[in-house]
Formats: sequence, structure tokens, C-alpha cells
Amino acid sequence: MAKNPLTSRYRHALSRVALTSLLALSSTLITPAAASAEAGAAAPVHQRQAPGSTVVNAPPGHSGHSGPLARKVTEAAEALVVHHADDVRGNITLPTSGLHGTQVSWKSNKEKVVTPTGEVNRPEHGAEPASVKLTATVRLGRAKTKRRFDLTVRPLPEQKPKEGYLFSYFTGEGYSNGEQVYFAASQGNDALHWDELNGGEPVLTSTKGEQGVRDPFIIRSPQGDKFYLIATDLKIHGDGNWDEVQRHGSKHIEVWESTDLVHWSEQRHVRVAPDNAGNVWAPEAYYDESIGAYVVFWASKLYAADDPEHEADTYNRMMYATTRDFHTFSEPKVWKDPGHSVIDSTVVQEDGTYYRFTKDERSNSPDAPCGKYIVEEKSQQLRSQNYELVAECIGKGEGPDSGISRGEGPTVFASNTTDKWYMFIDEFGGRGYVPFETTDLESGEWRLAENYDLPDRPRHGTVLPVTKEELQRLRTNM
Repeated sequence: MAKNPLTSRYRHALSRVALTSLLALSSTLITPAAASAEAGAAAPVHQRQAPGSTVVNAPPGHSGHSGPLARKVTEAAEALVVHHADDVRGNITLPTSGLHGTQVSWKSNKEKVVTPTGEVNRPEHGAEPASVKLTATVRLGRAKTKRRFDLTVRPLPEQKPKEGYLFSYFTGEGYSNGEQVYFAASQGNDALHWDELNGGEPVLTSTKGEQGVRDPFIIRSPQGDKFYLIATDLKIHGDGNWDEVQRHGSKHIEVWESTDLVHWSEQRHVRVAPDNAGNVWAPEAYYDESIGAYVVFWASKLYAADDPEHEADTYNRMMYATTRDFHTFSEPKVWKDPGHSVIDSTVVQEDGTYYRFTKDERSNSPDAPCGKYIVEEKSQQLRSQNYELVAECIGKGEGPDSGISRGEGPTVFASNTTDKWYMFIDEFGGRGYVPFETTDLESGEWRLAENYDLPDRPRHGTVLPVTKEELQRLRTNM
């Protein structure tokens, strides 16, 4: 989401490798012989060399071609990135195309560890890290060059039981610092009683885009030792206009990553939505084992091609794209479109069935009695466009002792200790998050939890089960 129209044009890079700093890489670039400059060509992309890496020229004629094509393949090779090459913990993105329309192919000297298409099989827990050499061959016409990357693949972490929870959230547009990321820690395995971390101040603050973030979502990698936090790019506090931010809002999500939940990377401002989208709201993710990638989903209003100023009335649909690394994304697709506005989907899985929870964004009325409440659906396929209805009007009650007056931003998670699921629903304009629970996802029956003490003013966010060590680290360092 965003407050003002974006002025920069969308570079069609959802499925292209990002041209970011290569400082962390240990690599060798093998270039063809020096080529003559091409009139009017763009300046070449330069690389800061990592310690111990070298750039060398191959013998003359190595590429089979010299001149403008040779320079283009060299530039394309220099622009290739393997993110976190010195700390590989999951599948990696190996692009098959690059700058100037080049084609890229890959070879691995240890295909059982890293395949030529980027699937990673980490050493077992307790083993030594694996060193892998990847070679990219970049071609354009008869010209070609090669570039080598040295990878370090970390062994798998020890699997430990979950003995607590981390709660990430924002606190609302009514406060100057409310649209930033806050953390709270559970009191042991008690999912209903919490202590604010960092003295109740933001843990992460946006410096990009709208310089406000809402709806923070944390996902743990399937291997267990990498975390990604993604959030909405939006700041409503001040002069924000809800209609404007859905017509000319941000097409980006904000991304941070961590290996310990305490130390977080620099913020990334990543474009995911198409040109005809007016906004990107409440991004979340789920790892799809069938494709070895994360499915990232969000709500966007989509406008017709003949409405470039986004002036017509339309509605929010749920969109999705896939990624291995939260740098490079596939082209977005529509995931849920019931013909009226829906936002804030979240997904859990139990016994092979995916359960999706979404806010019905329609105004509550006799024609839409479940408007402004949560809908539950199920499917055997995560990316299916045909989920089956389980329940609607979730959270609706006759008063504060039986439910909520309206709800959005559901976060759903399993209890660490009992056969129970929790769903926190954000009663926007009211109490903020209110907890519900069930012992049967299939039933669609959720009851208001009793005796709870949540952080102060929590709004749309995530609850993540954590180990005893992770919980203690959070409490000690924040």
C-alpha cells in the first residue's frame, strides 16, 4: 500500500535477477578478449570484488566472437547475482536469461548439493558446510562468456521443539510511529499472555517507499534457520487517503531477513504488482513444497488497460507470485476473485489440506451479512483458484463477550502444546486483536478465547512459534 502515486516506471523485472551489490560473492568472471565500444550503448555494470576473487581475461577468440556482442555478454555476466552465496540455506534463483537478451545456462560441480536449476540439498546436521562451484555460461548469438560462483552451503540445523511465540504487529495510523514493526514475546508456551519487546518501541522502521509499514508477516524457512519479514508499504498517519492509496498506491512490498530473529538485514523495497494494480496490501507467504518456492500473496485493486489513471471503480482481489529468495519474483496472478473486494488472506496447512482465511471487504448489510468478517476455505492445492467454503462470518458475535463488531487481518497458528488452533482477528476501529480458538479446523467453528492479555494496541500482524533458545534470545536482546 502507499499514500502517493509512484513516479518511477515499472521495470519489467519480476522474473529477472536483481542488479544488486556483489560484494558478498566470491566469484571469477571469465571474459572474452577486449571488445571495441559500441556507439550509444549503455555503460557497463561494474562489480566490487569480494576479498580473494578475481576477474581475468580468457584467451583471444574464447567466445568465438568479438565486438559489441562480446561486450554485451560480458556485461550480462557481470550483472548476474547469486544471493547469499557464502551462506546458502535454501533453494536459489539461477536465471536463464540476462541483460541484453542473453541466454544463461548453469553447471554445478556438486549436483547432489546444488542442481543446475538451483535446488539445494544441504548437508546433514553436524556435518561440515559444502563448497560448491557454479558456472554460468552467458550467450548472445555466437558470443559467449563464463562466470564462476563459489557457494558455501550450510548444514541443516538441529530440529528443536517450539516452546514459545513471537508476535509481530503494528499499532495503527493514529500514532506517528504506529505504522512500523513491533515485537512481543509470549510468556513461555502461553499464547494468550504477552510481554512487549524493545520497551514497546518499534523494532524495525521503514526508510523506503512511504516510510511506513503495516501488516508485518514473518515466515520461517522450511529448513528452520532463515526468516523473512514482509510488510505493506503504507503510511496513512497524517494526510493519508484510503481511496487514493488504492488507486495510486505502492506496488512494492518491504522485506527484511534474519537467521536469528534479532539481527535483521537492510530493508528491501521490492516491486511485485503489475502496472494496472492500484495497491499491494498485507503480503503474506507460504512455502509450497511442490515447486520448492514461497508463494507470496497480497490484495490489489486491478484497473482496466484503458484506465491508466485508475479512475474507475473496482475492487480488491487476492494476487500471488512465487519466489525462492524474496529478491526475484514470478509474474503475479489472480488467486481469489469472488467478484467483490477481499483482502488479508492467511494460510495454514493440516494433514495435507490448506485452510485459507480471508476478510470479506463488503459493507455489512442484509445483502452481505458476513461483510467485514472472516471467511474460511479449504483446498488440497495451495495455489488453487477453487477453494471450497468452510465457514463465513467468523468472529461475529452479539457483543464483546461473544465476538467482535468487525474483523480483518487474521493470523492463525497451531498451539505448541495442545491439539488447538488460535486465530487472532483485528477488530479494526475497536479493540485491535482479539483471540479465538478451535480444536477442529475442518469445522469452521471458532470461539472467543478467555483470560488473555495481549500487547498494547496490536494491529494486523503475525504470531510465529519459536524454540526456547529463540524466545530467550529475543527477550535478552530486545
